[in-house]
Amino acid sequence: MSALASDTAMVLAAGLGKRMRPLTAAKPKPLVRVAGKPLIDHSLDQLAAAGVARAVVNAHYLADALEAHVKKRGSGPEIALSDEREQLLETGGGMAKALPQLPDPFFALNSDNIWVDGPRDVFAELSGAWDPDRMDALLLMVPHARALNYRGKGDFHLDPAGLVRRRLSGRIAPFIYTGIQLVSHRLMRDAPEGPFSTNVLWQRAIEEQRLYGISHNGLWFEVGDPSAIAPTEAWLSRG
Repeated sequence: MSALASDTAMVLAAGLGKRMRPLTAAKPKPLVRVAGKPLIDHSLDQLAAAGVARAVVNAHYLADALEAHVKKRGSGPEIALSDEREQLLETGGGMAKALPQLPDPFFALNSDNIWVDGPRDVFAELSGAWDPDRMDALLLMVPHARALNYRGKGDFHLDPAGLVRRRLSGRIAPFIYTGIQLVSHRLMRDAPEGPFSTNVLWQRAIEEQRLYGISHNGLWFEVGDPSAIAPTEAWLSRG
């Protein structure tokens, strides 16, 4: 396996989990159990298996419970916390706040992701395609056929070189963003203050032709609401 592009990942775990109610009434979404373990442990275990040594986890909603859980893990990446108790900063703001703790580049992933690797793990896939001279960020995409439980219209198109183009309103796009990316500090330059979406930074990178994507060769599960848990567990139980 080729060397990883980074030894550190940002795990985005601060959201309110509204779509996962009522399961999130008393616990943050990353601690909702799927297939025998909390959602965030699926991500952290995959990071550990890939050889990613550090994870910076942001926390806002029911942060005490999330912090206690990640700190008591006995294995996997070394965990650092990015504390958003005072203000939820959204995806872009969360990365901007954590940036002093993150090397250049760094992986970023949503804490509610569940996926099955293809021939190579996703972090090796991203690392093998990474070109810092051309890219501000590299997004892991999945085609509809390998996006289980997903009922949306897709997010992006990829040209033959891997450049990203957004789905047009009312149309279908062939690729769904998995919530996993490899990010350069250049993407984060001149970031807005306070809460903002990563989409703000992606749009600039699209306009500068510096946002790229690759297609994931394994499976990816949409686990956005309680109805997705049972089918995801059924798929995973089949191996």
